Amino acid sequence: MKMHKVVLTALAALGVVGVLGMTNTTTANASSKVNDYINSKNIKPAKITKSIWNGFPKNKYRHGKAKPEGVVVHETANPSSTIYNEIAYMKRNYNNAFVHSFVDGSRIINIANTDYLAWGVGFPGNARFVQFEQVEVHSKSAFAHEVSNAAWYTAYLLNEYNLKPNDAAYDGKGTVWSHGAVAKNLGGSSHTDPVGYYSTTGKRYFGQKYTMAAFYQMVKKYYNAMNVKHTKLVNADYTSVNKQAKLSSKYTKYYLYNHVKGANKNAKRQSWSKISPKVGKTYYVDMTAKKSTGSTWYRIKPSKNTTSKTRYWVYSGNLNSVKDVPTETTATAMSASASSDDASSVSSSSVSSSSNSN
Repeated sequence: MKMHKVVLTALAALGVVGVLGMTNTTTANASSKVNDYINSKNIKPAKITKSIWNGFPKNKYRHGKAKPEGVVVHETANPSSTIYNEIAYMKRNYNNAFVHSFVDGSRIINIANTDYLAWGVGFPGNARFVQFEQVEVHSKSAFAHEVSNAAWYTAYLLNEYNLKPNDAAYDGKGTVWSHGAVAKNLGGSSHTDPVGYYSTTGKRYFGQKYTMAAFYQMVKKYYNAMNVKHTKLVNADYTSVNKQAKLSSKYTKYYLYNHVKGANKNAKRQSWSKISPKVGKTYYVDMTAKKSTGSTWYRIKPSKNTTSKTRYWVYSGNLNSVKDVPTETTATAMSASASSDDASSVSSSSVSSSSNSN
């Protein structure tokens, strides 16, 4: 199985290769039949399947771990492959190229940790962007579902890394990129995907070319929906505490926030990498929030240092073994008590020994 035609560029810095597909000249459509179909059918994007493979290298973005500057949309340029064929091929050939995720008409599969860069567009783009591939599909419904999945996933990644939608096609600056836009504005490869695939597939099934401009409109739609406050804020009672707790293995099911979710209009999801998460690691709790809905939240910090400004809110389900932080007095008393017990033990032993010798 041949995934796509790979154009290898010089292995410069961390810009190992350029992968997949064709250039991007984005022409905006006043109306998109593909987008209209997605909206009229109320197509729901697929959920992300996490299938992280630890064999991929872990190199930081140019500004550090978990600090991408945008998202690159690719297409495999292989009409006969499946999403699982593509993933298997990439694992075998990651030294040449790899991306973070794959998308088709029914799945979004994340195979590489997006906190670290991938090798998909060459230098300098690799050190800047999260990247994912679209597998070619072959029906009207499948293409509409794939576009929906890809646009939603792009919006999800922007939201996850606190980036705002900005179409890079017009000035070579922004957060939403085709591989073609990267090649044109930053170099690193000669590919133009997914423009050709969008154009021909849109015309085949909808009678109209699909464009990156139309795709960007779907990204904005999903991004805005993610950031609209649909629910009324609830009240919360805040209490200052001095506790410690361990990070639960369930933490990946929840999120980290800068404020209590649902109780503060400025609450926004944060990346777990901000607190260097590790199951069983001890974090310190300086405040609790009891929401009127009944749930409890904790404000955590990495150390007991009271001057540290690194503090985030988490749902109580993220933590276990919550208890008071031992004070200096308590610790000293416990130590003294232990020493006293040891002395008593030694004394009793001596008496007993003496008695036996008689």
